[in-house]
Amino acid sequence: MNLLAGNKYAVRAIRPDDWERVKELRLDALRDPVAHLAFLETYENAAAKPDSFWQDRAVTSGEGSTTARQFIAETADGRWAGSVTVLVEEAGTTDWAGFPVERRQGHVVGVFLRPEHRGNGLIEALFNAGVAWAWEQQAERVRLFVHEDNARAQAAYRKIGFAPSGLVVSFSKDEAEKELEFVLERSV
Repeated sequence: MNLLAGNKYAVRAIRPDDWERVKELRLDALRDPVAHLAFLETYENAAAKPDSFWQDRAVTSGEGSTTARQFIAETADGRWAGSVTVLVEEAGTTDWAGFPVERRQGHVVGVFLRPEHRGNGLIEALFNAGVAWAWEQQAERVRLFVHEDNARAQAAYRKIGFAPSGLVVSFSKDEAEKELEFVLERSV
C-alpha cells in the first residue's frame, strides 16, 4: 500500500470482496461529463450487468492476478477517490484494435478520478502503482489510448511521463474520431 499527500490517500490493488465498490466507482466514472470520450461502454450497459460480472472483474483484476490489476486510491475515511487498471498484453497476440502486439506491455484502461480529487498529484500516485506492477510483470513498456479531444487527460499523461507514440486509431464509438496512443518506455 502506497501513501500519498501526508497519508491523505492509500493506493492499493482491489480485493475480490471489493466488487460492489468496483461497480459503484465504475458507474460513477461513466456519469462523468467526459465519459463519452474516456470510456468505451455506457452507463446503461454497465448498470445492466449482473453482480456476477462485477464479482468476476474484482477477482480477475484484483490482488494476485498476473494478467490485470486495478488500483484504487482510498481516502482516510474509506471512500474511493479514483482508479487505474493495467492489463498485460502478450507479444504475439492481437490487441483490441486489431494490431499485433510486438512485445509484452502494460495497457492502462479505466482511468478515473472523482472531480474533487483532481489536480493534487493523485493521478501520478495511481499511475506509479500501475506502472510498477507492469514492470513486475516484465512489461517492456506501458501504453494507453486517449481521445484526440480529451486535452485534460493528455496533459495529465504527459506530466507523468507518457508521450505520444505516433499511432493513431479510430475511436470505436465513432470512426471519424481518433484516439492517440501514449507510451512510457521501460528504462533499462
